[in-house]
Amino acid sequence: MQLHFVLALHLLAVVGCQFCKPMSNEAFPSEYKTFNGSLYASCRMRPNTQLSPGSPKVYGQVFFKQTSPEGKLRVRFRLHGLPASTHQARAIHIHQYGDLSEGCTSTSGHYNPSGVNHPHHPGDFGNFVSRNGKIHQSVDSKATLFGPLSVLGRAVVIHEMEDDMGLGGDAGSLLHGNAGRRLACCVIGMSTAQFWNKLHQ
Repeated sequence: MQLHFVLALHLLAVVGCQFCKPMSNEAFPSEYKTFNGSLYASCRMRPNTQLSPGSPKVYGQVFFKQTSPEGKLRVRFRLHGLPASTHQARAIHIHQYGDLSEGCTSTSGHYNPSGVNHPHHPGDFGNFVSRNGKIHQSVDSKATLFGPLSVLGRAVVIHEMEDDMGLGGDAGSLLHGNAGRRLACCVIGMSTAQFWNKLHQ
């Protein structure tokens, strides 16, 4: 009986260890080696196909770079088409699905793999104020391009209103910051370093 118990413990240790091993480089996309340990992604922003007449039509791109699985994800926004005459803050978030079959509506809610309240979702970028109808800004994000929690294939959405950052005092505030309608969206896809490097030229 004691021998069986020892063998069972040994087996459990071996099996458990398989889940404790850090992810090997072989588990990363091939681009990990191509770009010397970095991953790049981009997202081509287009207006929501279900916008009401008179709504701003936002176009542009969002660029991503992460230099390692443990490194911060750097995100750059290059958006235009917002009213040049106003300085309304706009919320930008990563949403669950890269599904644009019903405009930006089918992207579902915020990407929230840990089931926490807003604004603690990895893709809660915050608020951005346009200048001359443009948003040209960069942020560091807690989201990642690596591993099972990668945001590749998910969507970026820009909203019509300001994010209340979870301080609105209602259920919507803790879900999405009461940021209002979805003006535009795009799907995050793997890319080369070319687009990111152009921003520095």
